[in-house]
This record gives sequence, C-alpha cells and structure tokens, in this order.
Amino acid sequence: MKIYTDLKDFSAINPVVTIGTFDGVHLGHRKVIRRLQELAQKVKGETVIFTFYPHPRLVLNPEDNGLRLINTLEEKKVLLEAAGIDHLVVYPFTKEFSKLTYVEFVEQILVKQLGMKYLVVGYDHRFGHNREGKYEDLKMFADKLNFKIERQDVLNMDAINVSSTKVRTAISEGDIQMANKYLGYRFFIKGDVIDGKKLGHTIGFPTANIDPQESYKLVPKDGVYAVKVDVDDKIYLGMLNIGVRPTVNNQLDNRSIEVHILDFNQDIYYKNITIHFYQRIRNEQFFASLDELKAQLAKDRLKVLSLLG
Repeated sequence: MKIYTDLKDFSAINPVVTIGTFDGVHLGHRKVIRRLQELAQKVKGETVIFTFYPHPRLVLNPEDNGLRLINTLEEKKVLLEAAGIDHLVVYPFTKEFSKLTYVEFVEQILVKQLGMKYLVVGYDHRFGHNREGKYEDLKMFADKLNFKIERQDVLNMDAINVSSTKVRTAISEGDIQMANKYLGYRFFIKGDVIDGKKLGHTIGFPTANIDPQESYKLVPKDGVYAVKVDVDDKIYLGMLNIGVRPTVNNQLDNRSIEVHILDFNQDIYYKNITIHFYQRIRNEQFFASLDELKAQLAKDRLKVLSLLG
C-alpha cells in the first residue's frame, strides 16, 4: 500500500475512491472496501482511501477534549494495508480546508488531483463545508465531471447498524466481545512499557505499565481483562487492569493500564508491545490487604487460562 500526505506525489490507474475517517476499520468499513475492490477489478483500476489527519473534530473543536478514537493513525494504516487497499491518502485537515464546498472538494481534489473514476460512499456519508454534500447532490454532477458514483448500504448485524460510534460505545462500556464482533478482529492497544512502582513484584504478579502514546486513543472501561500480549512477535496470555488500583494507590485520579503476562520473566522496559483484548472478567476492586489482592489475582489467572489457555 502506498501512502501519501502530499497529492503532488499521487499516481494511480483509474482510481476507485472512498472517503472517510475509517475509525476502527470495522466490518461496515470492510463492506465498503470489498465493493471498492470489486469495482477496481471491473474498471482495471486501483483502490484509494481518502482520509484525514488530524481528525476533523480535533481541528474544528480543539477545546473538546472528549474525543476518543478506536485507532491511532499508525494502527489504521496497518489495518487498511491488511485489507488490501492500494493507495491511502492522509490529507491534512485544516480549518481552511474545512471551508471548501463539496463541489469544490470533488472537482478540485478528487477529480483534478486524484483523477477519480469511481466514487463509493457510505449509506449516510456527507462531506464538504457543514457536511452539505449528499449522495443525491453528487450524483447530479457526476456525469459532468466524468466519474461514476455508488452508495453502499449499511451493514446490519443482529438488526443493528454497524458503525464506529457503536464500536466506541461498546469499548467504553467494557463490552469487548461485542466490540470485537463488530470490528471483525480483537480490539488492541499498542504502547510503550514505562516505569511503574513495581508493587506487583512484591506479591508475585509483576506488571508492565503501558503508555498508549496518543491521548485520543480510546481505552476501555476500568476493570480486569483477559488479553493476549504481542512481545517481539511472540504471543503470551495476560491479565490486564485498567483503573486507579485502589488497594495500592493513594492518587485515585491516576488511571493506569497494567498487564501481567503469564509465565513471563523478560525485561521489556521501553519496548513497544501490543495488547489484544478478549473479555472483561471483573470490575476493579478495593481489597483490605495485599493478601486478599493476591488471592484474587490468582483467581483471575485461572479465569484467563480457562478463557484463553
């Protein structure tokens, strides 16, 4: 997959294009991508995803600190390449760019600069200034600009429309199994292992503290999770805690992500590792003593083994 941040470098044969943030690259997105690939094969062309960075909300509402995304940009690149996309345009989103009308955007960028031959849009996709560009409007001048357009219907699972919003909600509520069902893969967090207080060593459950690196990366609801951990391309079982560690932490506003990797004793400080989430197994709890905490962690280990081992 070729990646572009400057359209001066862009070159593709009969580009078949779709546009969006593609947060999660979930099964609904995959449906659009499959259609993109079918059309590209039909017109002997190449697939192009046109996305934006930073996320439009970060630019248009910088005071809104509540935005959390399923994927970082780097994670999204990996997922789209695995999906078989030929070209990824990561277009710089600015306030100036946001003022383009949908007509200007399509004509000046998609047609003149990309040479778009086919446009595939999602069932509710709108773009241009104030999201004024609708499918019906685009269809009216597609012939004039010499491109074809097609709309993909929503993907339904269990009578529910699959969307990034629904995936984000499931992750935020700790319903990892539902999120994974909609994603079509295990939700994951990539991050560096950073220094912690090393209290886990004293009770026989050493943990690696994870820094997700991007402040907008969505982190699941507080609690204990059954996970698999990718360290140097090797997979290990793990139990992960998200929260404030009330038994050992006096700073209850200090939220952390800590993973205990089962049957593992390597030094991985400052390494980048990947956590794949499988299931939330309990709430974070306060224990009256370290012995009680240790006993519960032993139960958590057995639970992880029964689920994943």
